[in-house]
Amino acid sequence: MHCGMATGCANHANIPDDRFLREEMAQWLLADELGFDSLWITEHHFSNYSVSPDPLMYLSWLAGQTRRMRLGTQVLVVPWHDPVRVTEQIILLDHLSGGRAIIGFGRGLARREYEGLRIPQAEARQRLDEGIDLIMTAMETGFIEGGEIWKQPRRELKPKPLRSLKGRAFTGAGTPDSLTMAAKQGLGRLYLNQPTFPTAGDPWLETWRASWPDDPPPKCFVSNLVFVDDSSERAHETGRRYATTTFRNAIKHYEMDSDHNASVKGYETYKKQSPEAIEKQIEAVAQSTVCGTPQEVLEKLEGVVRERDPQGLFPHFYTGGMPHEDAVRNMRMFAQHCLREVKSWPAESTIGTPLAEAA
Repeated sequence: MHCGMATGCANHANIPDDRFLREEMAQWLLADELGFDSLWITEHHFSNYSVSPDPLMYLSWLAGQTRRMRLGTQVLVVPWHDPVRVTEQIILLDHLSGGRAIIGFGRGLARREYEGLRIPQAEARQRLDEGIDLIMTAMETGFIEGGEIWKQPRRELKPKPLRSLKGRAFTGAGTPDSLTMAAKQGLGRLYLNQPTFPTAGDPWLETWRASWPDDPPPKCFVSNLVFVDDSSERAHETGRRYATTTFRNAIKHYEMDSDHNASVKGYETYKKQSPEAIEKQIEAVAQSTVCGTPQEVLEKLEGVVRERDPQGLFPHFYTGGMPHEDAVRNMRMFAQHCLREVKSWPAESTIGTPLAEAA
């Protein structure tokens, strides 16, 4: 089983940016030192909700600091990017890292980010679908062209793609329409603390089987908030405190308590949540967070594996304004008592072997 680490770059404690980034980067390097298989970085703009405006730049820096760790995005928000530029950046990350990139794609939701980047949010669906088609094809052929919005002239990409994104391209989508399109485009699934669909009603799985009948669907990757401690009571108290803080910040960032999202073309399923519904969701988040002693955490992660049958996990150890030293303690506890066991679990991988590792 692949076992990496996620970061949301969430400065919910509002500490100075330079200190926050130094502490974040120290945690990334520690993850490599402790033996985590990958690091996954999100993309957000204009607020302390997540100080991560360019995950590919962060990962390119990390590529030069490490030799083994895979480098993932969770997620790269495609509508915010020119497809030719972001394809070139993915190619460069691959060359710099020896093919260690794993790319998660997404659509984004927050109004302040769309407006700040001057991207019409009502075009998000078309920009997402066109962008992913252009990127995935370019990574196969070395050429990029097309798109109704982008009208990209045919150009050869230099340097050439190091290797295909097939098997290592995923989606963080959560709506049925997004999951259906992602399966058609050959993207696997990232579960970022999202609910699952019953197998019989999973739009991604049904579409994959119809679109790629000769190719088995790739196993997913799963991220959960994880808090581990010698004291079960202390782990649960810590988990509840930081998980609920994280979700309350998400409610504010994504305006879940307003009518805005449902009024935007392509986002009609994002209905306004009542205060009562929000509190129920917050409680559900607290209950679903993986907390406890090392043995309790392993048992809960075994439950996640039984439910979702992933090829890898990437726990999230730092969030909700957690002090840096507490995040480091959390990482070290997991690495010392859980990591080897999780990595011993059987799983079917599709992400392939990086060229540097093969050499």
